[in-house]
Amino acid sequence: MEAENKSIATDNATELKSGLDLQNTASIQEAEIKDSRNGQFHRSFSPRQIHIISLGSNIGSGVFLGTGKALASGGPGNMVIAYALVCTCVWAVLQTLGEMTIAFPTPGNYIDYAERWVDPALAFGAGFAEWLAWVAIIALEAIFFDLFVQFWARGALPVPASITIFLVIMLVIFLLPNKIFAWFEYVTSVVKIFLFLLIIILSLCLVAGAGPGGYVHDGAYWRDLPAFKNGFTGFANCALLCLAGVGDQVFIGIMGGEAESPRFSMAHATKLVPYRVGIVYMLSVVFITLLVPSNDERLLGGSDVTASPFVISVVDANIPVVPDIINAAMITGILAIGAESIYLSSRILRTMAHKKLIPEYFATVDDKGRPRWALAITCGVGVFLSYLSLSAGGYELFIWLVNISSTAFFVNWLIIGYTSIRFHAALRAQSSPLLHPTTTPYAWTSYRWPLMPAWLLLVSLLLTACCIQAAVQPLNGAKLTPYYFFQYIIGLLLIVGGTGIYKVVMRTEWRDPAKADLVTGRRVLTVDEVRGLDEYYRLPRWRRFLGYVQLW
Repeated sequence: MEAENKSIATDNATELKSGLDLQNTASIQEAEIKDSRNGQFHRSFSPRQIHIISLGSNIGSGVFLGTGKALASGGPGNMVIAYALVCTCVWAVLQTLGEMTIAFPTPGNYIDYAERWVDPALAFGAGFAEWLAWVAIIALEAIFFDLFVQFWARGALPVPASITIFLVIMLVIFLLPNKIFAWFEYVTSVVKIFLFLLIIILSLCLVAGAGPGGYVHDGAYWRDLPAFKNGFTGFANCALLCLAGVGDQVFIGIMGGEAESPRFSMAHATKLVPYRVGIVYMLSVVFITLLVPSNDERLLGGSDVTASPFVISVVDANIPVVPDIINAAMITGILAIGAESIYLSSRILRTMAHKKLIPEYFATVDDKGRPRWALAITCGVGVFLSYLSLSAGGYELFIWLVNISSTAFFVNWLIIGYTSIRFHAALRAQSSPLLHPTTTPYAWTSYRWPLMPAWLLLVSLLLTACCIQAAVQPLNGAKLTPYYFFQYIIGLLLIVGGTGIYKVVMRTEWRDPAKADLVTGRRVLTVDEVRGLDEYYRLPRWRRFLGYVQLW
């Protein structure tokens, strides 16, 4: 885990660079100048903002509606196991990604790492898949925004008008400096955190029988209904739905490239997010399995807030007002996820251009720290897909894009795990002291490496099997057709095919660990950062623990 030896670093610049000789320091400075050729991002995220955003990231429609569909597809047993499995991978992803990001906090994150330590073709395949996945989510959140608005509007507001409102809000956020986006994500994350706390407390009360129509829930839905509904196919669908809702946490790593202090912020988030996902999400999932039966028709019969298992349990207990509160908070969450989608996909596209995987012209960053062309392309495609979903056949296209998103997330887990292995191979081949706490101040390493990347590789293979199983054996006895089959595996085909075609056409070279780039983007701690870390680790453990739960 993290090196917490307080005697490693002191308050002077000489001790700060004890792990670097003068020649290596000069090489880093020269590489930084070369790497800024297309402009540079501003470090707009403070440690406190990253702390709060980490707590609230990825809490959106996938969590509140996806859980209901997962319960209906696989039953309580499959659902709990699938969500627990994905939550362990969130921890593994952030441990693996955090190690590389703290040392090299580049905006493109693992796309950049795959290009420099594995193969440019792999970086292209991963980048294209991740970009397309998050652009699709922009359109997804636009549709959900309309659905939740209609909970109050009751059809009085035309669908194109509500989608336009959503898109205008998104565009305005990114026309302003990056600090506006940082504060927007901060505020919406606070709202989502309080919503989740409310739901957990309310769920506990409902299990105990609260509400005018409430009764004690003693686990009857586990006993009286199939706990493992639809067998492995049910588990496969639960896992893919969970993955779409909570699985992709690379947003935290991408933010590390624009953090004021990546060493503190990323190390903090890497510990914080798994606890948030593992404890808060799993508590919510367990409560859902106790409160709502898997055969409740409402789980699959609606597309708005009334299809959420949280709302179903509240309605059954005859508790008023709460559905309106959840609806308001969900609109906030949808706006936040939409903004995250644009931010993440534009940074990925800019990195691909900056690494010359696509035309470098699109890599320009303006004086306010915004990747103008990457943002323009991302927003343009997002707007197009959002309005296309309103046309005849648009909904079918939308389903295909959502399946691409889910597939891209777990395939990129595999890429992150393998990139970490190649990263360590380069460190060994070049005898780099980068991760040695005795020579590099406050070095940060993944927990018991290579346990985390190995776990990612193993689970990614299992999720690949889940993807194929869901494609060849549809739920509820539906007939298998080529159209249905390709809906599920199109993401795999795009990533594998895109990587293979790019390698053949561009004739990219496999990176030699002995020559791999361990200089560009390297973050050397400043004197102020070391002083701050010194002060932080002098605090007692109880005070450091409070830093993980405070909201200011």
